[in-house]
Amino acid sequence: MKKIDVLVTGGAGYIGSHAVVELYNSGYRPIIVDNFSNSSIKNIEGIEQIINNKVVFHEFDCTDEDQMNELFKIESNIEAVIHFAAFKAVEESVREPKKYYCNNIGSLEVLLKTMKRYKVNNIIFSSSCTVYGSPDILPVSELAPFKKAESPYGETKQLCEKLIDKSDINSISLRYFNPVGSHETCLIGDCSADKPNNLVPIICEVASGKRDSMQIFGNDYNTIDGTCVRDYIHVVDLAKAHVAALNHILNSKKIKTAYNIGVGKGVSVQEVVDSFEQINDIKISYKIGPRRAGDVEEIYSDNSKINKELKWFPIMSFGSALKTAWIWEKNK
Repeated sequence: MKKIDVLVTGGAGYIGSHAVVELYNSGYRPIIVDNFSNSSIKNIEGIEQIINNKVVFHEFDCTDEDQMNELFKIESNIEAVIHFAAFKAVEESVREPKKYYCNNIGSLEVLLKTMKRYKVNNIIFSSSCTVYGSPDILPVSELAPFKKAESPYGETKQLCEKLIDKSDINSISLRYFNPVGSHETCLIGDCSADKPNNLVPIICEVASGKRDSMQIFGNDYNTIDGTCVRDYIHVVDLAKAHVAALNHILNSKKIKTAYNIGVGKGVSVQEVVDSFEQINDIKISYKIGPRRAGDVEEIYSDNSKINKELKWFPIMSFGSALKTAWIWEKNK
């Protein structure tokens, strides 16, 4: 039986590489496009080791319309696109907003135009819980309004979702909470060129000696221990959610919807540090600093919509995420 072709933009990235593995294992033919602006060939090599096969890969820039036209000519049987390609560091986006608007929104505009030209009618969009800003009600559901984004990164995700909504294409936006961990083989992971901006990779760098210490930004929030609270989703569970969304969109005549992808439970920054120390038997040097611009006090997911409609549930443990994150860091 012929495999269905699925274009994966940013497929050499952290989440994209894990999604490619799950797509392949589910019988799809993933086609990666990536320009390595914030990823690495190492993940392509890791994917091929995991699936024991060559992967289809094109080194093109998703913001370049000529290159994307060329890609869709070469790969003429694409039935759906999963769009990961974007810059993702909240802190950097505050410093360099133009970089984020040009790349994150520009790549989607080119992609939607190219998809229309080549009559590809299905897109899964890599969105983020940052679209909710600082939510009034927890856990946050898909019915929550978009509030003022806390960062240019969050604003790009809001604007991208609006662009997709205005198009006449079938779409599912997946609003990720905080992806952590790596594949059980630890052959793929976060190869971002920028400095880690997320908590677990920063903890790993302290553990490995790349950093002397880390800072917890604020311990005076109205939370369980005063530190910010987040919902951490294992990257393999997140990757499998893309397969569930793809199965759903390909079996739907007309669809425009969004799903939260989280665990549905909050964990504080202090709890993450303590858990990492316990699970990996290593001491983390840290100090408490002032609050950081762009940080939301507390956010975690209401997963009931995706549980009910796609029958997707997270099954990987937080402990395994912290363990594989540390192994990946040591192997880098």
